[in-house]
Amino acid sequence: MAAIAVTDWTEFHGDQAAIAVLIAAALLDYLIGDPWGWPHPVNVMGRIIQGLTQLAWRGLQSPRMLRWAGVGLGLLVIGGSGAMAWAIIGAAKQLAIPVGYGLEVILLATCFAGRSLRAAAQDVLTPLEQGDWMVARSRLRKYVGRDTDDLSAPEILRAVLETVAENTTDGVMAPLFYAGMGLMLPGVGPGPAAIAYKASSTLDSVIGYRTAPYTDIGWFSARLEDVLTWFPCRCTVLTLGLVSGQLLRVLKLCRRHASQDPSPNAGWSECAFAAILGVQLGGRNQYRGMVQLKPLLGDPLHPIRPPDIHLALRLMRNSFLLWLILIVVVWSMGLGFN
Repeated sequence: MAAIAVTDWTEFHGDQAAIAVLIAAALLDYLIGDPWGWPHPVNVMGRIIQGLTQLAWRGLQSPRMLRWAGVGLGLLVIGGSGAMAWAIIGAAKQLAIPVGYGLEVILLATCFAGRSLRAAAQDVLTPLEQGDWMVARSRLRKYVGRDTDDLSAPEILRAVLETVAENTTDGVMAPLFYAGMGLMLPGVGPGPAAIAYKASSTLDSVIGYRTAPYTDIGWFSARLEDVLTWFPCRCTVLTLGLVSGQLLRVLKLCRRHASQDPSPNAGWSECAFAAILGVQLGGRNQYRGMVQLKPLLGDPLHPIRPPDIHLALRLMRNSFLLWLILIVVVWSMGLGFN
């Protein structure tokens, strides 16, 4: 592969710059991640979604109108987020090309949750391994929606592993998939494409619930996120099977258990990790005092242990790296280096 010759920033542009942005963003997330307290695009998206949702609730009464409002809200936030990222990056490039590309690197890095996910898992595991269950429960509360006050050590470990399994798809691999798609689409770029997907994921997190009061306003966002994540999720499952050397076992368990989960994607991700690690996920969870029973996924060959979670994080990292290499290879074969 020939080296990219760059004499000045005016020559380093287009496809060459886009692939450099993708690689730099992946490296930035791996080394730094999202520093605690820094402004994050997801926080901005969340406030906008909440504001528009409140506006719809005040102005509309009928379930039918709220459902249509949900469609408009979803399309507006996703399309608007991608367009805004594209416009901001473009404007920054007009001021100074390095600034524009640097901004796109930062925006794209915020879409990858790899380091944040590793930090969150370790944040809970450290006191748990020291026997301080109270601190572990308190820290876990920052990362999961379930009640944590009465969780035992095995339940804490299951919650951490389920969080890693679910977020490997929609927080790590799917954003990389859509960044790669943006890389291949002329005039789009990896940053705006990943931001648009992140907006879909944020919509689902904020209003994508089947229970009141989000049933009507959030139905479209929930289903759209399912659709957008469907293909990256299946590719992630295959990748996890390949990098672990247990592809047949993963496929067998996913075929047997994944469809039992109400989510068309989360069950597949959890089944993949359950198969590789030889553990069982799912079961009894409590949310705001209400007990929910999730389907049991996987065979309990042994209880979940901290090393299982560390292995899950390594599998996530290796899968991400493999996809990044594949994207670069596909790009270089299709476009070449000028």
